[in-house]
This record gives sequence, structure tokens and C-alpha cells, in this order.
Amino acid sequence: MTRTARLGRCGVLVLTCLIGTSFGLASAQAEDANKADIEALKKSLAKYEDYTAAVRDLYLSTVGCIHYGGEKIDGAMYYQKGAMGIHFVNVPSVGKPLDPMKPNVLIYEPTKKGLKLVGVEWLVPLTPDTKEVPTLFGQKFMGPMEGHYPLIPREFVHYDLHAWLFRDNPNGMFSPTNPNVKCSKAEFPMLEKPTKMMPGPM
Repeated sequence: MTRTARLGRCGVLVLTCLIGTSFGLASAQAEDANKADIEALKKSLAKYEDYTAAVRDLYLSTVGCIHYGGEKIDGAMYYQKGAMGIHFVNVPSVGKPLDPMKPNVLIYEPTKKGLKLVGVEWLVPLTPDTKEVPTLFGQKFMGPMEGHYPLIPREFVHYDLHAWLFRDNPNGMFSPTNPNVKCSKAEFPMLEKPTKMMPGPM
């Protein structure tokens, strides 16, 4: 191998290392930024640990405590066994520009001591203008899918993203269901069938 070839090869290796390092730094910076944003979000939502504060801000309860058995159905979303809890939906915010600091839904778990805030959810309706899957905190939304009937009309085709900010989830913070959340203390537990998938950007 000539000296020129050796130098060229070394240059390629150095360039590859530099590019790899740059990508690694960018990924770490993005992850740190997401963590900072998530911590800021948690602080901003602390007042909703009192569900009556949520109601006053027009987060209204859908009453049923949603949970899934983990079944797989062709053409439907797959939800691991676990719960989604009781959804308090801020209907006026649905369809407005996506705001990472203002989730459309607050998720509560019924406990012996009352309702406990465990997570949040963002909803994005599928419209003719939708060109790509929405993302937040580096996470792609799930969907598009029908509305979660019977609490939400099937015609409400949408994307959604859950974040379990206040309860550890072994399936990951952004998994749609959480096996650590239970509906056993709920007055209206609802075992839902997986939601039907719909055509659209995926």
C-alpha cells in the first residue's frame, strides 16, 4: 500500500469517527433537550394532581377506566396488556396546533384515596391536510385510528401519543398502556377492544 493510499485510508477513518461523534453528540443533546422539556411539562401540570383543578380548566371526565387484555387483532392497533385509566379531555383544544406543554388529555388512575394523575395524551385529528405522522419529544404518534368507541365516536379518526409522566411504565414512558395502572378500583371499568387502524400517513 502506498503512502498516499495509507494517508487516504487514515483520513477516511478519522472522518468516519468525527461524523459518528457528531451524530452521537447530536443525539445526546436531543435526548437532554427532551428530558428538560418533559421535566418542565411535569412541573406545569402539577396543579392537576387535584382533578377538580382539571375540571375547572375544562378537562372533562369520560368516566370509564379503559384497560386492554393484550389481544392482537388484524387491522387494529396493538395494545399491550394494561390500562389507559380515566381520560379527562379538553375538547376545545383538540384540533388546534400541537402544543407539547398543553396535552389534550389528562389520565387518572382510581385509587382508594381518589383519582391520581398518572399520565397525559395528545390527540391529532386526521385531516386532508395531514402529510406526515405528528411527533413530540422525538416520538412518533400512533395511528391513524378510529375513535375509541363507545366513549369517543368511531368517526374521530386521529393520531395519539401517551406519556406516563407520573407513573413508571415497564413498557416505556410513551407506551399507550401501562400495566402498573389498574382499573380495579374504578366505578366504571371498561375492557376495550383494540382500535381499528385507518388509512393515512404512517
